[in-house]
Formats: sequence, structure tokens, C-alpha cells
Amino acid sequence: MIFNTGAALLDAIVLAVVSRTVKGTYGYKITQDVRGAIEISESTLYPVLRRLLKEDCLEVYDLAIDGRNRRYYRITEKGRTQLNLYRSEWAIYSGKISHILEDLTDEQK
Repeated sequence: MIFNTGAALLDAIVLAVVSRTVKGTYGYKITQDVRGAIEISESTLYPVLRRLLKEDCLEVYDLAIDGRNRRYYRITEKGRTQLNLYRSEWAIYSGKISHILEDLTDEQK
């Protein structure tokens, strides 16, 4: 994708992905789900996860899977509030950009 992805958009996408399940999800799965929307490396994703943890938007817990610990991330109430803000701001922002990029309106033709 040729468009730059800023920190707020990355935060919004990660929060949306993590919010899909009540029990949360783990880093590799988050990376794969985010890659469904934008190209992202794990080295880019983990600082986003750490920032969201620090801001209390996510919480973390470990779960033993096949004898190995897997770190799970779960959205917090503060994270849900932030995600709702991102969703409403995105609707406004994307609507304005789409309007500009669409074909000329009847009055401009």
C-alpha cells in the first residue's frame, strides 16, 4: 500500500483486532490479522502492543499451549473507549477523503 500508516491508525487496527475475542489473542495472530488490512512487520507491531499496554488499553496474560507459554493480549475498558473514539473519527475522516477522491459531483461537471 502506498499510503502512510500513522500511529493512531495502527493503534485503531490493533485494538479492533484484539477486541474480536473476549479472551484476547496472541502476537502472531494479531500480526496475521493486521496484515489482512495493511502490511506490517512484527518489529513494527510489538512496539504498538507495548504502547497500548502502557496506556492501559490492553492487558496481557500468559497461557500454556503445548508446553510453551503464549502471551495473550486482551482489550481493557479504556481500550474499548479508545477504539470507539477511533471508529467515530475514522468514519468522519474516511468519509471526507472518499468524498474528495470520488468522481466529480453533478454540479462540478
